[in-house]
Amino acid sequence: MADIDFYFDPVCPFAWMTSKWVRRVQAAREYTVDWRFISLRLINSHVDYDAHFPPEYEAGHTAGLRLLRVAARTRAEHGREAVGGLYAALGTEVFDREPVPDDPGSRGHRGTPEFVAPVLAGLGLPARLADALDEPAWDAEIQAETDEALALTGKDVGTPILHFEPPEGVAFFGPVISRLPAEDEAAELWDHVIALARFPGFAEMKRSMRELPQLRALGVSEDEVGVAQDWHGGSRRQKR
Repeated sequence: MADIDFYFDPVCPFAWMTSKWVRRVQAAREYTVDWRFISLRLINSHVDYDAHFPPEYEAGHTAGLRLLRVAARTRAEHGREAVGGLYAALGTEVFDREPVPDDPGSRGHRGTPEFVAPVLAGLGLPARLADALDEPAWDAEIQAETDEALALTGKDVGTPILHFEPPEGVAFFGPVISRLPAEDEAAELWDHVIALARFPGFAEMKRSMRELPQLRALGVSEDEVGVAQDWHGGSRRQKR
């Protein structure tokens, strides 16, 4: 049983920033983390993307689902611990590299064998795992964990979802942060979050205005503040 269940979609920038924070806390506190799946594409399967999202979102969310298929097969063949390393490598390639244009082709490339193959090779994982990109048989497992995460929090949320001290502990959407805390600040900030989470009556602390995370792929460096945008349910929607 892990100390934290972390539900992620590999194309969500806020999930990636929170995961980097959690890894710093994990190192300081010797936490165990189970990296689990939640798919933005499956959550929005009923949504008209053209009407509700910027044009690049459908391709991006679809790429995220395809990458989760690879993660599901990796877990099945190489164990749960392998997922954490895979997510770290995928997130680095997606978010800690130079920006890509906001067009479907660029976002969709993240769900291709050409993108995944060097990531797997760098981890020493078999190239055959990339075959899962085109294997929808893994979607039932991903849907089940997506439903599991939403059952813990309710449906008007985005990613990530964290379950603290499962199975009895509470789960929340987030914490959503745009800046990575310094190593000497990460654990202190975490303690404040845990204090709130452990209070049985705590429900929500939220604002929809968020800075773009300090990630190279979004064109925001570590020493600048990203442009604030209005987000809903973890997504930058065009319509309400």
